[in-house]
Amino acid sequence: MGINDAVHWRTELGGGTTVALVQAGTFRSDAGALLGPVPFSLWRPWAEGELDANRRLRQALNCLLVETPAGRVLIETGIGERLDAKNTEMRGYEGTAIVPALETAGFDPASVDVVAMSHLHFDHAGGLLRPDGTRAFPRARIVAQRQEWEIALGDNGRVAASYDQPELRLVADWGADGWAEGDRELLPGVTVVRTGGHSAGHQAIVVRGTGPGARTLAFFGDLCMRPWSANPKWVTAFDDFPLDSVAVKGELFRRAVEGDWTVVLSHERLSPVGKLTPDRDRFRFNGL
Repeated sequence: MGINDAVHWRTELGGGTTVALVQAGTFRSDAGALLGPVPFSLWRPWAEGELDANRRLRQALNCLLVETPAGRVLIETGIGERLDAKNTEMRGYEGTAIVPALETAGFDPASVDVVAMSHLHFDHAGGLLRPDGTRAFPRARIVAQRQEWEIALGDNGRVAASYDQPELRLVADWGADGWAEGDRELLPGVTVVRTGGHSAGHQAIVVRGTGPGARTLAFFGDLCMRPWSANPKWVTAFDDFPLDSVAVKGELFRRAVEGDWTVVLSHERLSPVGKLTPDRDRFRFNGL
């Protein structure tokens, strides 16, 4: 089954590798927590038009469908379809979840070989199950860092709210089959890179095409969620290890500039695809 024009964006990287962006709805995040230590006076000018009555920002749930000669990889699963009415309202969740979004785009979820998640927070790993509790991607191997699973299923009260989803325990055995410990190639040309920072086991996903004119695409997860994230010093209050975030963002973004990588932002609605360019001691995101 081929992908149709219902996807939000699509590109060829070379050698038969294609990446398509599918937005699996939107949700709301508290602006103060999202911008963390960044002063209100700095982010107010661009955020005011997006804030709701509760000073929340509207965030997209961006997922990537990667097709290679060796198989199909889905990056992220969004919030999914198992959120109850109370949490749906509290989180301001709207739109089409990942499975129906893929089906609308002409893609069979059962054909996914690997599901790679940057981390296991509720807005990234919630779509692993269908509403009836069956696996949304029955053939797939789930790939997240082993340390991320250990934290997500642990009892650390500091991070519990971010992993507040009973579904993780339902898929724990399934996830254990694909534990990653550090950098790992999932399929030829598709690699996860352990970053830490946002969460203990956070990882980026890098997709490389082959052949003449080959290009590289990177998904940095919640280390690069909106255009303002291009400044490595702008970290969120959701980052469990903010100093690590600053350091690893600087290194990853430098590599992205040097390699002319296409970058996809995890939560940007309007211009989620672009390039990073140097800007004094930081970087700037330029949407395509």
